[in-house]
Amino acid sequence: MTQDPAGSLLSLPPPCLPVQALAGLARSHWQLAGTLHPLTSERDQNHRLDTARGSFTLKLANPAEPAALTEFQTLALLHTDHQAPDLPTPRVVPAQDGRAIVPTPEGALRLLTWLPGMPLAHLPRSPALAAAIGSALGRLDATLATFHHPAADHHLLWDIRNAADLAPLTDALPDDLRPGIAAVLARFSTHIAPALARLPRQVIHGDFNPHNLLADPADPTSLTGILDFGDMTLSHRICDLAVAASYLIDPSDPPALLIPLTQAYHRANPLSANEIRLLPDLITARLVTTLTISAWRAARYPENAAYILRNAPTSRAGLDALTDPAALATHLLTACGSPS
Repeated sequence: MTQDPAGSLLSLPPPCLPVQALAGLARSHWQLAGTLHPLTSERDQNHRLDTARGSFTLKLANPAEPAALTEFQTLALLHTDHQAPDLPTPRVVPAQDGRAIVPTPEGALRLLTWLPGMPLAHLPRSPALAAAIGSALGRLDATLATFHHPAADHHLLWDIRNAADLAPLTDALPDDLRPGIAAVLARFSTHIAPALARLPRQVIHGDFNPHNLLADPADPTSLTGILDFGDMTLSHRICDLAVAASYLIDPSDPPALLIPLTQAYHRANPLSANEIRLLPDLITARLVTTLTISAWRAARYPENAAYILRNAPTSRAGLDALTDPAALATHLLTACGSPS
């Protein structure tokens, strides 16, 4: 049997347990009754649960997700809560019997606190907001640097270090994008991957995108939520910053938001010069990753295409704008005080 090139987690649709069954599980395991509202997700089944005791996020993991991987993500949330309680990450709500994870035939079930705020994707971008994102990510990565788990070093196609593995999926790309993306992937294999392999590795969030970050609309630079730890993996910390940067490119002036983002991260979690030099190429690799995986999954699951392709337009605009990675690297190095 041929293995799916995207891996089982990206190849299978999310679970689809009836709402009545989910409500019954919430009652029996957490003694909570209320109204369930479906939330969009790439590979899990998530609902907001509104109750008399407040709102929560009820998460049913994809049945293809190994139990060790669910545990890895859950323990990372507990670690962050303990080490950096002022970071606005979800809190794990234990079941009545004390378990953080309740196994079911349809997948692992968890309950998290609901975080208020509006997704940054719906708020205007600004240098101050970019700095707030960089600071939060720098602090989160500094916290995760001391977290270890046996399941951390798993293969995730979204992880930038695995960009070369995208090649089998590129047939799903639009004809006008395919040659340019093939060239980026070739350069990644020959030039970027060897340099990346020499940089620091640790557990990273992996998906610091504007749909996973919440803020107070009255004060957009005040982050109120860091969501979705489902793409966590053991990777290079500079890849985490590259993911965040890939969603903050102003096509008319790429350094405008990337400089305050990188400066703020560097203040919270100092980077080396080699990490900063590689950052623009890693941003490009992430844009290519987003475009390729999204095109492949949208073709496979057209009923969920709108959600899957939500980041494609900004990724394409960002890719078109990043025409001179070396010049951008020079700007970023200067802005961060030319670290050694």
